[in-house]
Amino acid sequence: MDRESQQPVSASAETRPTLFRDPSFWGLMATQFLGAFNDNLFKQLVLLVSVKLALDNRAENLQGLAMFAFASPFVLLSGVCGILADRHSKQRIIVLSKVLEIGAMGLGVVAFLTGSVTALMLVLSLMGAQSAFFGPAKYGILPELFRHEDLPRANGLMLMTTFISIILGVALAGQLMTWLSRDLWLASLACVITAVIGTLTALPIRKTPIAHPGLVITPGTWFISAETRKVVGQQRTLLSVLIVTSVFWCVGGVYQQGVNDLGILQLKIDEAATGLLGACAAIGIAAGCVSAGMLSQGRFEAWLVRTGLWGMLLSLVMLALPGPQRGDTLLGVYGAGAMLIVLGASAGLFAVPLTVYLQAMAPADQKGQIIGVMNFCNWIGIVLSGILHLIANGILTGLNWPPNLVFLVGTMLLIPVVIWYRPRSQALGIDAEAATFPTEEL
Repeated sequence: MDRESQQPVSASAETRPTLFRDPSFWGLMATQFLGAFNDNLFKQLVLLVSVKLALDNRAENLQGLAMFAFASPFVLLSGVCGILADRHSKQRIIVLSKVLEIGAMGLGVVAFLTGSVTALMLVLSLMGAQSAFFGPAKYGILPELFRHEDLPRANGLMLMTTFISIILGVALAGQLMTWLSRDLWLASLACVITAVIGTLTALPIRKTPIAHPGLVITPGTWFISAETRKVVGQQRTLLSVLIVTSVFWCVGGVYQQGVNDLGILQLKIDEAATGLLGACAAIGIAAGCVSAGMLSQGRFEAWLVRTGLWGMLLSLVMLALPGPQRGDTLLGVYGAGAMLIVLGASAGLFAVPLTVYLQAMAPADQKGQIIGVMNFCNWIGIVLSGILHLIANGILTGLNWPPNLVFLVGTMLLIPVVIWYRPRSQALGIDAEAATFPTEEL
């Protein structure tokens, strides 16, 4: 037997403390908040650096490359990280991942000091690897830590703090680009401090049972294990959800890069204002996710998915249209901000029911692995968003067409989903309450 599996684990359900009296709850909330904040702050800093390279020549826009660098480790590591989350105590995985975050952010300071774009891309990849390691353990630990009756509240608070961290990270990145344009290493130093604090807040999280002791990692399980492939293959609705959510995250990656293009290259606003545009989308996503959670009531509601899908499609079209406002756009600065809130709210309505369904249907002993597969599929979509942005930017630059037309790439991705995906509402059962919402990657 694995030595780790012989050590004392968390208390039984009968002896677990109530949520707000549980030090593990406060430790986990703080840790995931600071981790998501750091991810979005550093990533947005690099994306803004990448798009500013295109101020004189749009062909030098490297946002797509940055997104590819950040997302690729998730594709390569999500499967094995999901297995590790089931093979070891998730608490131990969380603490170790935060230590790795300190190292990655320290290298970020060096990269900004050197001014090397290549070094920034490499650090972004290290951040992606660290986040891939952190994700399955973070999402899978809640049912192991807390009483069943506390899970809905715990998940709602995790969702709320996650989106607050996204909003603050994206908005602050723009402000720091404006304030510290010549000393961005100071902004990266703040990321190191945040990672250290996040490591300290992870220490009160109590150790949890090992879900699947002795689970073997082989070359065949590096991406998706045979056992997990069998589960997904037997549940075709599960497979369809994985495909649709992958498309969704691809669209999300495209519009995140499109917002930076729109703000800096077309509307000609500064980095701080562009960061606020990105925060508008995050505010909308938070509102949409909370609304979807309230309206679902423990069910998979297909009408929420369809409403969100059409809302995203129409919002992306509106953002792409030309017009008489600033930057020759239909909406201008304030109209774009309002439409991004609508886009984000639609994305929340679309994504939450699908995520809840996916996690509710996962077998108990494969929660970590199924979440790893979900991350794997989602990050394939985000990797593709970087490639699509590079291609679209090249085409739009060559034709001398405005940057906001990149939003049409998102609409073209969603049209097949509108035609093909016909979900049906259904009850999810008691496990749905244990689902969490993995959204901080964007």
